Amino acid sequence: MKQQILILGAGFAGMWAALSAARLADLHGRHDIEITVLAPQPELRIRPRFYESEVENYAAPLLPLFAVTGVKFLAGVASEIDSASQQVWYHNEQDQLTAVRYDRLIMATGSHITHALPGAQQYAFDVDKMESAARLERHLAALAEQPESAARNTVIVCGGGFTGIEVATEMPARLRAILGDSAAIRVIVVDRSPVAGGRYSEQLRDVISQASVELGVEWRLNCEIKAIDESGLTLKNGEHIASSTVILTVGVQASPLTRQIPGERDPQGRLHVDQQLRVIGQNAVYATGDVAFARTDDQGNHALMTCQHAIMLGRFVGHNVAADLIGIEPLPYRQVNYVTCLDLGAWGAVYSEGWDQMVKFTKEEGKKIKVSITNELIYPPQAEREVAFAAADPLAPFV
Repeated sequence: MKQQILILGAGFAGMWAALSAARLADLHGRHDIEITVLAPQPELRIRPRFYESEVENYAAPLLPLFAVTGVKFLAGVASEIDSASQQVWYHNEQDQLTAVRYDRLIMATGSHITHALPGAQQYAFDVDKMESAARLERHLAALAEQPESAARNTVIVCGGGFTGIEVATEMPARLRAILGDSAAIRVIVVDRSPVAGGRYSEQLRDVISQASVELGVEWRLNCEIKAIDESGLTLKNGEHIASSTVILTVGVQASPLTRQIPGERDPQGRLHVDQQLRVIGQNAVYATGDVAFARTDDQGNHALMTCQHAIMLGRFVGHNVAADLIGIEPLPYRQVNYVTCLDLGAWGAVYSEGWDQMVKFTKEEGKKIKVSITNELIYPPQAEREVAFAAADPLAPFV
């Protein structure tokens, strides 16, 4: 019987884990190792682009790539993990509950927005999933059919983190294209921080503030949200802001499936892993991408919930799981290089390097880098065996 590597999730981390594991098994001629990806659909959804328009185009097919690299795909939604008996129960395409066994399990089930704010589930939009981003896009297009009003013309973005900034700075151009240049549009970011872009370096914050001013994006700082309703948003200070479009970008948590794995978790639900990305306290379960709380270096930095980290986490975890079954030394996960590239809409973009976020490029130069990253770098490799395996090497350069 073949040894089974089961990967839950076909996002950045899951896809690269599959290719990396297949690469190492191929290098060692281990045809007795079978690699299976279990996910709802055989495509890589390019989540970092979901703040853009035409979101239905941001998915890349994976079956041709898996076919040439010997990776199996299993369509389904995982519902129960039994780490004691080493099997996963999932609902297949016919919604039948089915079990699949594993010798090694890779958790790559990603993250999601929790919609914990009162009224968020009923009245807020988000760009967390392709379906919800498409719902927002349809809603924005339909604004043109509504009568002129402050609520129609106002978009509120809840949260001033990475996604919130990209959504907010993209929105003025999108609204003008729908409502016309004469519309009195407002884009408001509501954030707890005392400064715009509070999690970033002072140098990066200055760029974010400059772009926001030039684009007309307003920041409501030191503000907490009480509730969202059909007419807008109410702050905890009692102020109500009228808006037909409230977009949620806060409250991100790791997949709830992580709760079924015994082990320590961080406040976002990510499983603590060792240097090989094995869940601490588990022999056969590894975690990667947004569900892994992983140390990137010896300076105390940990991987963020970004595709930049998910891609490399995937390459390392796939290699290490295959190495475990083959019986060779694993590669400790390390990702010392870190960059930040924020799209700032019609203003351009900003690119910084290092954990201290030293700004290197802005405006048009930054935009060129951003487009290169989101339109090329993060997409799957070509469906050619040698090309895919070369790209899946965890020691191959990325950023």
